[in-house]
Amino acid sequence: MSSRTLPLLFINLGGEMLYILDQRLRAQNIPADKAKKVMNDIITTMFNKKFLEELFKPQELYSKKALRTVFDRLAHASIMRLNQASMDKLYDLMTMAFKYQVLLCPRPKDILLVSFNHMDAIKDFVKDTPSILGQVDETYQQLIEMYTPMCSGEFQLIRQTLLIFFQDMHIRVSIFLKDKVQNSNGRFVLPISGPCASWNTSPRLDKVPLMFSCTGEEVNRLKFTNGGNYAAATREGSFEIFGDRVTKLGTNMYSVSRPVETHMSGTSKSSAQKTKVNAAPNPLAKEELNLLAKLMGRLEEPNPGNTDSGFRVNLFATDEEEEEALISRPDELSYGVLKIQATKDLQANAELAKIMGEFTVSGDQSPSASSKGDDLLAMMDGL
Repeated sequence: MSSRTLPLLFINLGGEMLYILDQRLRAQNIPADKAKKVMNDIITTMFNKKFLEELFKPQELYSKKALRTVFDRLAHASIMRLNQASMDKLYDLMTMAFKYQVLLCPRPKDILLVSFNHMDAIKDFVKDTPSILGQVDETYQQLIEMYTPMCSGEFQLIRQTLLIFFQDMHIRVSIFLKDKVQNSNGRFVLPISGPCASWNTSPRLDKVPLMFSCTGEEVNRLKFTNGGNYAAATREGSFEIFGDRVTKLGTNMYSVSRPVETHMSGTSKSSAQKTKVNAAPNPLAKEELNLLAKLMGRLEEPNPGNTDSGFRVNLFATDEEEEEALISRPDELSYGVLKIQATKDLQANAELAKIMGEFTVSGDQSPSASSKGDDLLAMMDGL
């Protein structure tokens, strides 16, 4: 597994989440000031400096449950609230959209261009807030410094790692079904025509080298019918902070207003029933979640009784549809929340304790607030 995959996975999924939430906030006629606060708060939390420092360290991917927990808390980093069914749908849309983008990348390095398209959109969301804009620009620089020197082979490894991560996710999405890019079983239909992948080759695919001599000279070719119509490759996109990315992958597919539904395919249900999730939490996953909780700023889940300033966003057309989706979703595909006390883990892990102890949250904090980060659910408070 590639050790440089996690930042790209996090940024691209985060970008898709912001696209979806922006569309739903507009659809539900949420006041502009509240909608802006939601976007600003989520982006501020997402680009927390200490969290990103840990994220950009070479490491393997987090578990699916750990990553889902991060985005669950990230989506609730502001006054907006999502019920369980809406959060499930949000995460399904995020993951399937990015999976499709990874599949469509003609060149491995295009994954970075997709990431930059998401970063460009995130930057546009906070263009009127200089303090948050600075956080986003710093992340741009980190991405450029880390990924632009990498070769195509390294990006191919990242692409394979992402596809392995998504390989068991086959959620049907109405937009993809209507555009006929997804089958009824939730699997994507990939085009056989279009531009070639390489910038410095012509679209001549009627012959393929079949046999070479021991000196490397070609001695035979095999003709075949490729079945597609190919064109010259598009020009290379810009990997600078400002530039034309060329590719449309990673841009907002929700800009045109249309309903978006997700459905569990029959294949997914049957495969999920065969693969039961272990009820006993993995100790390593506990450590991951505790570290993420602390790095994201001891963000505490809000008191559900406090509804004066908050509001709920529903990703379904009606509350009844939301309730029905929650009931019909297989238990194996629901992401349960692990309640973890970080105190014991801190005592057993000096390095984790050191990292957590160095992290401080800007702003006024009462003395009692320093103890709120012990539980996994206390992730959404300080930012």
